[in-house]
Amino acid sequence: MGRYVARRLLQMIPVFIGSTFIIFMMMYALPGDPIRALWGERAPDQAQMAAMREELGLNDHILKQYWDYLLGLLQGDFGTQIRSRREVTEVIGDALPATLRLTVMAFSIIVVVGIGLGLVAGLRAGRKTDTAILFVTLLLISLPVFVIGYLYQTYPGQQWGWITPVVQDSENWGDLLLPALALASLSLAYVARLTRSSIVENRRADYMRTAKAKGLTRTRAVRVHLLRNSLIPVVTFLGVNLGELMTGAIVTEGIFNIHGIGRLVYSALNEREGATVVGVVSFVIVVYLVVALIVDLLYAVLDPRIRYA
Repeated sequence: MGRYVARRLLQMIPVFIGSTFIIFMMMYALPGDPIRALWGERAPDQAQMAAMREELGLNDHILKQYWDYLLGLLQGDFGTQIRSRREVTEVIGDALPATLRLTVMAFSIIVVVGIGLGLVAGLRAGRKTDTAILFVTLLLISLPVFVIGYLYQTYPGQQWGWITPVVQDSENWGDLLLPALALASLSLAYVARLTRSSIVENRRADYMRTAKAKGLTRTRAVRVHLLRNSLIPVVTFLGVNLGELMTGAIVTEGIFNIHGIGRLVYSALNEREGATVVGVVSFVIVVYLVVALIVDLLYAVLDPRIRYA
């Protein structure tokens, strides 16, 4: 196990470098001058512009800029935001808590409701309950997140008055319920359908017949054997989906007025703040890589037959 983890950690290095390199090149190849944009409609001060470019290293070759960026990452330096002259780590630190709370709530809803619905549908395959769950999940898959967000905001939020339609306080978990539901809806539907398919397939497996023949109760057979083996593909999806939730929060945070990572990336793209965008993406890439490793290790927990050399 230790050798496997060490090998995976080493594999993360070229993946991280390659991913950040592509994003870095894309951002700094965009048309427009972020330094010139600071003056807006006013005539720029050429001397000040030249001094800022030199200070921020924008006069260097693009490869040298990327090399300097990597060296800075090793020291925890994600660069400097041009407009505010603040450290990108500080900017991310201000926006990250709101996104993390939203992501945690959405992920919890996906795990609990998605797996629960999939289990019920799988155990009642072909019945009315199964048909209803499949219909609802197909409907959620068909609707874009901005449509779902608007519907949640309009009916439970504005017309019925059940909950605040716009987030007033991102530290209040209750305020985050609607955006978390909107963010979770698509993934919840996929998890429910994936769990249902896996349950239906594994119900016919030999080990389930053996469990019944040994006299295990239906509840114990489902909990210990059926559910545990059926969750392997679901865990794979959830691992990938965790990173997607953080990046997918851009639309949700915009709809519900949440000042998080998604809102930060949207503003940075409009203002052509390359260091901010690359810094956020670098953070998300690290999250993806770490979660992928954890997911692989969870396979051995769910299925004892799986061993890592």
